[in-house]
Amino acid sequence: MNVRPRMACKKCTPDNICKVNDDFPALAGKIKTAKALVIGGYLPYSQIDGFTKALLERFWSQRHQTNLLKGKLGAAILTGCAPEALTSVNRSLAVELVELEHMELIGQLTIQGNIPCVGCGKGDDCEMSGIKRRLDPGTKASDIQYARVEDQKEVWDEAIRIGNLMGERIVTQRSC
Repeated sequence: MNVRPRMACKKCTPDNICKVNDDFPALAGKIKTAKALVIGGYLPYSQIDGFTKALLERFWSQRHQTNLLKGKLGAAILTGCAPEALTSVNRSLAVELVELEHMELIGQLTIQGNIPCVGCGKGDDCEMSGIKRRLDPGTKASDIQYARVEDQKEVWDEAIRIGNLMGERIVTQRSC
């Protein structure tokens, strides 16, 4: 989907409908009717990716005057290679979803990934390699065991726990 960053035009203020000509207005219709949102992103350069950032910025049109996301269930999934960045971005994302959007954050999941240079094929010879900056200078890409998500049992266990909790809450909401 093509979701551009927020333009700060404030044309959404009368009706909570973003006027930027991209795919967000159609997505916003789906978001409004959804029982829950799972926001996923990755961390290039130790910050949230531009696609997820643009989506979060566009939520402003949903909360101005009438908060259309208030009380909606939410979860967040982030992946990156720097644990300290994952922690920091997760904290910021929680503030966005809870304090600004007034959503109920069911859980946050982080997935420890790999330095992209491990799988690019040029990690050992590339002068820009993150391997040289993040690890010992003599480390080679072939020395690093590639972390596979399917091998991270604790990640899957937490994803299942969050999914089950979210499902239980949705069922409970329906029966009320």
